[in-house]
Formats: sequence, C-alpha cells, structure tokens
Amino acid sequence: MALTNLQPGSSGYIPELDDAERASRDEIMALQTRRLAWSLAHAYGNVAHYKKAFDAAGVHPSDFKQLSDLARFPFTAKSDLRDNYPFNMFAVPREKLVRIHASSGTTGKPIVVGYTRADIATWSTVMARSLRAAGGRTGMIIHNAYGYGLFTGGLGVHYGAEQLGCTVVPISGGMTERQVQLINDFRPDIITVTPSYMLAILDEFRRQGLDPRQSSLKIGIFGAEPWTNAMRAEIEASFDMDATDIYGLSEVIGPGVAQECIETKDGLHIWEDHFYPEVIDPETGAVLPDGQSGELVFTSLTKEAFPIVRYRTRDLTRLLPGTARPGMRRMEKVTGRSDDMIILRGVNLFPTQIEEVLLATDWCGGHFILELTRDGRMDQLTILAEARAESWDGNGLTVHAEQVAHHIKSTIGITAHVKAVAPDTLERSLGKAKRVYDRRPKG
Repeated sequence: MALTNLQPGSSGYIPELDDAERASRDEIMALQTRRLAWSLAHAYGNVAHYKKAFDAAGVHPSDFKQLSDLARFPFTAKSDLRDNYPFNMFAVPREKLVRIHASSGTTGKPIVVGYTRADIATWSTVMARSLRAAGGRTGMIIHNAYGYGLFTGGLGVHYGAEQLGCTVVPISGGMTERQVQLINDFRPDIITVTPSYMLAILDEFRRQGLDPRQSSLKIGIFGAEPWTNAMRAEIEASFDMDATDIYGLSEVIGPGVAQECIETKDGLHIWEDHFYPEVIDPETGAVLPDGQSGELVFTSLTKEAFPIVRYRTRDLTRLLPGTARPGMRRMEKVTGRSDDMIILRGVNLFPTQIEEVLLATDWCGGHFILELTRDGRMDQLTILAEARAESWDGNGLTVHAEQVAHHIKSTIGITAHVKAVAPDTLERSLGKAKRVYDRRPKG
C-alpha cells in the first residue's frame, strides 16, 4: 500500500480504519523518513532557536538520510520553550496562526503553542482517530468534561469529536452535580475526562442514590494524568463501561498523540504518521532499543506552526510492537517522571512553584517537603513547611498556612493541605534536596 497520497490534516468522514492504521511497519517507517526530512528542514529554516541549536551541534537537515540519523540532532527541553516565550518558537508568521494554547509555567511564563489551520485539521484527525480507536462512532454523544480555554484538552477532544461526526456536550470541568444531571438527561455514550475527576463523578452518582451501571455511558477516555489499572477496573465495574487511556501534551500537539485501542487495552498506540517517538536513557541521552524503559522523546512530522524536534517529555515508558494497529508502535502506560514534576488531578506541578509561594511569606524559612498520598481513590497533596524560629507560635501558624493554601489554589489551581511545622523539624539533605515523597500505593 502506498502512503504517498496521505495528507496531514485531511478532513471529512473518518472510515473504520484509515490508510495509516492499516499500513505495515515498513510503510509507516518510509512515511516517517519523508516527513522527518521535511520537518527538520522546516524547523531549521524558520525557527532561529533550531538553526542555532543544529549549527552548535554540527548537524544540518541535509544530514538526515534515515530514521537512525535523528539521534544526531539536539534535544529540545522545556527550558528552551520558556526561553523563547511567547512566539519565538513559531515557524510561521503570527498572522498565520488560527489558535494559541498555553500550559502553566513554574516562573510565570507558560509554554505557548500555536496552530495553523492545517495544524488544527491534523489535530482533529488524530483526535478523531483516537476516539474511534476507543470505540467512538459517528452519531454518538460525547460528554466532554476536559477543561476548555488555554488547556488543550477540552478543545482538542471537541474538534476531533466533531470531525468523527459525534454530538459534543462541551461541559468542561467542575459543577459535579450538574455533570451527573446532564449525563442522566442527555444520555451520552462517551465521557472524556481526567480519571480522578471520573471518580468524583462516580461519588456524585452514589450520593444522589443513582446506579452508575444504569447510566448511558459505555466508553470512557481518560488522560491528562497517570492512572493505574486498578483505577481502570473500578471505573469499568462501577459504570459497566470500557475505559481506555489517552496520551498527549501541548508541546507535541495536545491530546491525541497516542491512544489505547478498545480491542486490546494493552498500551497506547502512537499515531506514528504524525509523531516520531524515541526512548532515551535520561542520564546519557542515548537512544534505547524498543522494549527498554527510559524517557519518552517526540519529534513532530507534520506540524507547521510549532514544529518540535526531539522534545524531552520527561515521561518514563517503553516502546512496544503494535497490536491492534500493527504498523504503529505502542507506548506502555507512563510509570513516572525523570524530573521532579508532579501530576496531581490533571494539573502539572513543580516543587519550585511551591517554593516561590513559601519564600514570599515572612514566616517560612524555605525548607519544605511535599507528601503525595491517596485518600481512598483520590490523590492528596500535603505541604509541610518549616517555620522560621522568630515566627513559630507553637500552634502551627494555622491562619498563615491556610492563606498559603488559598494562594496555591487560586494561582496554581490545586487543592493542598498546608501544615507549618516547628523550626529544624524537617530532615536536611547533604546533596540535592529531596522535596517529594510519593506515598501513594503502586499498581
């Protein structure tokens, strides 16, 4: 089967399986080789950062001849994107952008990404493919509880669902009681939401005395945060539905980079006709063979506005052969991070963000730890902050701790329990400070 006529961003009706999903591994690799050559040249010729980085590494797009040559090109890190805030990573004039999204940043500067009209069409295509791989079909109703706005989740799902020919209920997040009401009234077939918020919806069903197994929901597509197979089993049993995992990140395109297929539920098939994955040793940067665990790296193949070259996601996983889509490799569920980022109920959080808030107070000396626990099924964050000797009142500085918790909620968007502790209470480290203690049960 020839894939030369595959056009990124082609819109319209999505057949049961498209050409790329039916392609062999050799056909996918040939397509990737052609598209990578274009993407590297596009980035080098239009983004000053990439020209400088490639030149510094002594490599040129013309040096790329086969897929293994990509390892010669430099990585892109999150700091590179922040250093070029807001628009310097774009490869097209700003006037060519039809949309801008952004993710939260640790120092007040978010990661800004942009899309041309063709990029939106590509995103819609891979998202429609993801919905269909999860069991979605034309005519189904989708209850979309991912957040809308600068976050890519809500609108990413929305456009893909419309391209697939579904009816979208764009409810976004929050208002849990109303979520349950509309699920009962509108009778959607599919729900798209973070897995932790799905558990909140489950609790609300039970609070209202409703049997979730009698709801209309038959398909759940859950992402934006790590979740376990144990959580999958609980959701599936409670709602009598099929629950699948979706993966994406704003820097690569948004949701729809990879999706678990309902036929197998054995890891997420990466849509490799648009995104080229590598797994590297997080310490050395060396590319690891398929099947070996390491840090996930992505290069875009078809993006116009915001090409990304060897972006270090910091997510830890491994690449496996395709099953439901044999030509497309799978990524195992993300098992952790190679940096200190925490994903808490769908929100990305770095310890440095907490540090900034605490150091802005006049009572905290800068020593703190973050404890992650699980209360029932919900992840919880407790911040233990050490007070200065001159500020310690012996009673936990309750009012001050509550003010910090309120500030964190209003600026970062997470709920945390802040507890002030006495001076010299927290353990000191002789090397790099250990800030995060993950006490959540595994599996």
